Amino acid sequence: MSAIVNKVIEGSIAEELEIEAGDEIVSIDDTPMLDMIDYNFLCKSDLLTLEIKKKNGEVEVIELEKDYDEDLGIVFESAVFDRVKPCLNKCIFCFVDQQPQGLRDTLYIKDDDYRLSYLQGTYITLTNLSEKDKERIKRMHLGPFYVSVHTTNPELRVKMLRNPNAGRALENLEWFRKNKIPFHAQIVLCPGLNDGEELERTLSDLAKLKNTVLSTAIVPVGITQFREEKLKQVDKNCAEETLQIASKYKRVCCSDEFFLLAGKKIPPAKYYGNFSQLEDGVGSIRMLLEDFKGLDIPQKINKKTNILFATSFAAKSALDIISSKLNRTENLTTEVVPVKSNYWGQDITVAGLITTEDLIAALQGKECDFVVIPSVMLRPYSEDFLDGQTLSYVKSKTKKEFFVINNIYSMKELVDYLSAL
Repeated sequence: MSAIVNKVIEGSIAEELEIEAGDEIVSIDDTPMLDMIDYNFLCKSDLLTLEIKKKNGEVEVIELEKDYDEDLGIVFESAVFDRVKPCLNKCIFCFVDQQPQGLRDTLYIKDDDYRLSYLQGTYITLTNLSEKDKERIKRMHLGPFYVSVHTTNPELRVKMLRNPNAGRALENLEWFRKNKIPFHAQIVLCPGLNDGEELERTLSDLAKLKNTVLSTAIVPVGITQFREEKLKQVDKNCAEETLQIASKYKRVCCSDEFFLLAGKKIPPAKYYGNFSQLEDGVGSIRMLLEDFKGLDIPQKINKKTNILFATSFAAKSALDIISSKLNRTENLTTEVVPVKSNYWGQDITVAGLITTEDLIAALQGKECDFVVIPSVMLRPYSEDFLDGQTLSYVKSKTKKEFFVINNIYSMKELVDYLSAL
């Protein structure tokens, strides 16, 4: 087990203790740690004893006094200090398995770890949840979790996940209910498999778990041109049927793509409740539009400026609305440029999968002062696209400047920048 420090927050206790990137926190109060869950639990004290292995190999033992809830200010290299629990499924719709070689190594990692679900909101299938895991979850009152349910039909779930343990989904979810462990449910909809009557069955079974299920998100299967096995894509009829079925149940939301495919308006904010599954594309368009309504858009900027919004086809409808309103600002001209996914195939329409060559192709012949892109196109805290090329490479090829919006659910960064021109 290795709790390796990645960085230390400026002005924090860790900085005062001269803890540095590369150091290892061996134990707290003589207790080794499996993950950030243990770390957070052990730090809830006003007196701590830290055992630290410095990056030069020396070991220090430090006693410190702090406020009970005060954070030490350490950012670790990983939220899990031992081995991440791998995914043991071979889901027929798995996106990782339908990627070509040559992308970033991290894109081929498949985890199914309840700790990452609790700490970071990743989805788990519960097919590798052991009795020891359950005991820890119950003892530490962990939750909520994010669970990829897909279907509650045992035989169908085994078929879809290609794992004999997958049929125990309802048994595990019932254990969650009995122990008051809340979770968010996800259903990747695959036409001809878990849609229609099977979707009705799944939503009905989840409804019986009552308030244990905080939300249920239905998302369409993503199919790239690299997939070897054939799956049906969600079309207009399937989208309409799914929206109709989902409307019968409380706390069930369909992703934005269903509304776009069905040719329907994105619903109001109240439809999404607490926007619990934004990263699954459930409510991201509405969140962006609602945020934009509250921004103070300048009536005029001092410098004539022409900007392009390079966006996915999924986000185009929202950016069209935002662009038209920004164009009312004197001296400002904006245009929305949807990026066609030649790399993945035309059915992939999300910004997080846009590659450099597709972006470069979309911007050819376009004139502007700068291009606006969302940070989701890049690896976190970097300028790297998923195909291994960088933003600097795109700049050199397009001869354009770029403005990266960090908060993908808001235009405040851009509006503030324009207001200062």
